[in-house]
Amino acid sequence: MKHIIILGDGMADHAVERLGGKTLMQYAHTPAMDHLAKMGRCGRLLTVPEGFHPGSEVANATILGYDMNKVYEGRGPLEAASIGYEMQPGDMAMRCNIVTLENGKIKNHHGGHLTTEEGDMLIKYLNEHLGNERVQFITGIQYRHLLVIKGGSKFVDCAPPHDHPNEEWQPLLPKPDSNDHNLAGNGKESTLSPSETAALLTELILKSQELLAKHPFNIERMKQGKDPANSIWPWSGGYRPQMQTLMEMYPQIKRGDVISAVDLIRGIGKYAGLDNIIVEGATGMADTNYEGKTQAALEALKRDDFVFLHIEASDEAGHDGELELKLQTIENLDKRVVEPIYNEVRQWDEPVCIAVLPDHPTPVEIRTHLAEPVPFLIWHPGMKPDEVQTFDEVSCVGGSYGLLRFQEFMNEFMRL
Repeated sequence: MKHIIILGDGMADHAVERLGGKTLMQYAHTPAMDHLAKMGRCGRLLTVPEGFHPGSEVANATILGYDMNKVYEGRGPLEAASIGYEMQPGDMAMRCNIVTLENGKIKNHHGGHLTTEEGDMLIKYLNEHLGNERVQFITGIQYRHLLVIKGGSKFVDCAPPHDHPNEEWQPLLPKPDSNDHNLAGNGKESTLSPSETAALLTELILKSQELLAKHPFNIERMKQGKDPANSIWPWSGGYRPQMQTLMEMYPQIKRGDVISAVDLIRGIGKYAGLDNIIVEGATGMADTNYEGKTQAALEALKRDDFVFLHIEASDEAGHDGELELKLQTIENLDKRVVEPIYNEVRQWDEPVCIAVLPDHPTPVEIRTHLAEPVPFLIWHPGMKPDEVQTFDEVSCVGGSYGLLRFQEFMNEFMRL
């Protein structure tokens, strides 16, 4: 049996008064996911272990069966792997957003939805003026980039910008954190102390604001009334992680693939031993190439036995607080991804097991990730269904899988 996980990042939500007290998954028109829920079995899953921030790096790696207490090193090293930066001893890699600050607050975490070309131009500009033997800026995708600090300490408290929309940014500047030493790694990679690293990062943030304010790109955006990309915001740093591949963890997987527009997910896939499939037009936003990703997933399933198909769009809409757009992304996932994949694989001679789930909630009225259980469905041909009739946060409470915790999902999924 082959296996595919279809993950709608941040798709889960809360009840919204504007929708008659329904969640977005309840309100959205999702006949394909509802059909799979009715034909398969459902449950809920805890994806964020206690003590960890509910970031996508934690939730997605947990869904794939990794124990965060053993492998977690932050988001930066995973994105470094995806970008193709080979981390060296002493490297501390951090995710580096380009954000928009306005009136002393974080207006958005994406610099006004930069394109990759725009982000590349700004990152190269910053590296030219701020880079040195210790500091290096490396281009990623859109607003998501990489900052490498040679000898930097990972024990620094750096607030994820998407968790603090419309909050004052100065109180959120990096601070030394002595409470994370129970995580993977013990700081032997660093030559800078946590206090020295926090001070260096703060200096880079403030200098980036001076430089970006003078860049012609931002001057022109301001003239046009658009959000300027006027500050970096580094966060989630760590050293090179030590992870088993999925093939080592699950002998059923001989070869697998990851399909995502997001560096973070591609980085997890690389360490997991999966082949990265790059789809033209995959943006990570609501305008992503759904059909291209769907076709790539089906082609990958024909030759390999495991596919992790990640769709970012709902998460971005949730962070921006855009209710109608998030509803559209959920319906797009159903109509343009889940439905065609199900219709194709149910005709194959070799059975395919499908799982559909979010990694965490990103409620539109809160605009940040939450460490709450998410609904999931699992279907394969001939499966005895449970009583769940629709796929949403409420219905799945009554699913036959009950509440699974962390690695239990992948263990159960691969057992089928």
